[in-house]
Amino acid sequence: MNAIRISRDIVLEPADNDRLANLCGQFDEHLRQIERRLNVEIASRGNRFRVTGKPGAAEVGGDVIESLFELAGHERLDAERVHIHLQESVMNHEAEEPARDIDPDEVAIQTRRKLVKPRGANQTAYLKSIRDHDLAFGIGPAGTGKTYLGVAAAVEALDNEQVRRIVLVRPAVEAGERLGFLPGDMSQKVDPYLRPMYDALYDMLGAETVTRLIERNVIEVAPLAFMRGRSLNESFVILDEAQNTSVEQMKMFLTRIGFGSRAVVTGDVTQIDLPNGQRSGLRNATEILDGVKGIAFTWFTPKDVVRHPLVQRIVKAYEADDS
Repeated sequence: MNAIRISRDIVLEPADNDRLANLCGQFDEHLRQIERRLNVEIASRGNRFRVTGKPGAAEVGGDVIESLFELAGHERLDAERVHIHLQESVMNHEAEEPARDIDPDEVAIQTRRKLVKPRGANQTAYLKSIRDHDLAFGIGPAGTGKTYLGVAAAVEALDNEQVRRIVLVRPAVEAGERLGFLPGDMSQKVDPYLRPMYDALYDMLGAETVTRLIERNVIEVAPLAFMRGRSLNESFVILDEAQNTSVEQMKMFLTRIGFGSRAVVTGDVTQIDLPNGQRSGLRNATEILDGVKGIAFTWFTPKDVVRHPLVQRIVKAYEADDS
């Protein structure tokens, strides 16, 4: 029995030829991109479009064409922009109702160099959970924006004087953190593993500002092992790649959170590099802390990946193989 297919008709106004050409792309490449992503068929004549496919896909396809037409009036569209917009639309369509009800503009973050706006309902809910809770977990595959949005929230808190410093923490190489074979001092040993967080900071503050803040210890970089025995007051702490913490390390880190501090923990429980038989502290924390007041969990899936479309397909393939 064939699946039900419907058609949605759209008339775009004003009928501006340059804007319509921008929407469709050279040789209609943007329309073909939408067709492949949503498994729909798009027919067009002038400013009239018909999207045919399964009910949900046809609805999303129509919404995407209408919203891209709005963008086409003031922005030159390319394959990357169309992909990102498609991904946001699909994520919003598939999100649960409470996540869809949050306005992305309400949680968008204006840093010194750029506006950081969440893409899709899950990213929007994640940013809101960071603002509303002292401890927020972002768990899911690479490319879902967990670390980048966490850094954006930290920069916002620092700029608004809600915290006095940002502390970036990550288990390096493996949970045992055997760094002795690497050249350089401790900072030089750890820096390569914190590159994603550095890149995000450079993007939002600029390299010179970040360097100055590190020199003044306003931004601190530390391997997880160096957190033992410390209390972090009035700090925004980000623990990245938390799937590679042991149960003991995770407990140690979480009990470092001091007065006036907030913490974000990110990781992917499908990419655990711990020795066989050793339990991930992140996986353990999701079980122990579920339902604890003041703690929020946001779970990302391959559908939330906003990188190159091939990345999403790779993540799904590995996920299927693991299961």
